[in-house]
Amino acid sequence: MTHIPTPDPSLIRVLISDDHPFMREGLTAVIDYKSDMTVIGQACNGREAVALFRQHQPDVTLMDLRMPKLSGVEAIAMICAEFADARIIVLTTYDGDEDIYRGLRAGAKGYVLKDAEPDELLSAIRAVHNGQQYIPSAVGAKLAERMGSPELSDRELEVLRLMATGKSNLEISAALSIAEGTVKFHVKNILSKLGVGDRTQAMIVALKRGIITL
Repeated sequence: MTHIPTPDPSLIRVLISDDHPFMREGLTAVIDYKSDMTVIGQACNGREAVALFRQHQPDVTLMDLRMPKLSGVEAIAMICAEFADARIIVLTTYDGDEDIYRGLRAGAKGYVLKDAEPDELLSAIRAVHNGQQYIPSAVGAKLAERMGSPELSDRELEVLRLMATGKSNLEISAALSIAEGTVKFHVKNILSKLGVGDRTQAMIVALKRGIITL
């Protein structure tokens, strides 16, 4: 039986959750190179992230938002419901304001884009470990904008997703088993809340903000 040495308790213990092996290996190399932190686990999907968190209870977790089996947002919500003091940083290629909003609402304490410099990521890990939030100014500005936007209801999101697949009002009414007049009412609300004049503009804004994904 191989003896695995116990990490130095003074080190910041980091869990990485990302479905791309290259990303996980690259992050591990950057973190393990530093004398004040170490990687204690790697998860390739959201479900594994929750299991490894329960097992290791890391000091800081880096969480990709879009992963198989369980999304990053769902994994964050599950972990934070069980561990109130979990310190999670969203690490993603997406900076749509809806992604930022969902990640932070689920309980994340920081947000770093994958194209950030290694030093920024390391600063974020140290800040979140010290109990601070880490939200870059550009991300903060988008978040403030999102907080001021009216929220789409669950039904409006369903209608919006069906609109994105090119379905007509009649087809949407059949898919959701609601009257066509009700669909028209939801479409009107969606356009108003997104601040656009037609369905095409609604799709562009919704995709750009990360409200829907294709």
